[in-house]
Amino acid sequence: MSKHIDITGESFEKEVLQSSVPVLLDFWAPWCGPCRIIGPVVEQLAEEYSDRLKVGKICVDDEADLATRHGVSSIPTLVVYKDGKIVNQSAGALPKPSIEALFKDLI
Repeated sequence: MSKHIDITGESFEKEVLQSSVPVLLDFWAPWCGPCRIIGPVVEQLAEEYSDRLKVGKICVDDEADLATRHGVSSIPTLVVYKDGKIVNQSAGALPKPSIEALFKDLI
């Protein structure tokens, strides 16, 4: 069972902006090779940090408005929110330690 949350325009404010814990967002698409590569890593992080970090996935095909609002021009793009504000962002397929470095000091 997955530990991530599928984020939509409707759920964004509640799940991300009002979250009491940091949120790692993964902007992705099913046709994106690098997204499929890091997908299992993101899922693993969602499991490992489930008590201290919320992990959300945003499919850019379905949620183009959210992708545009975040300036996503390439995928995968990872965005970290804390207290309703963006605190870190990175584009491209990253190894697990680099993804962890985006949020580790926030939890």
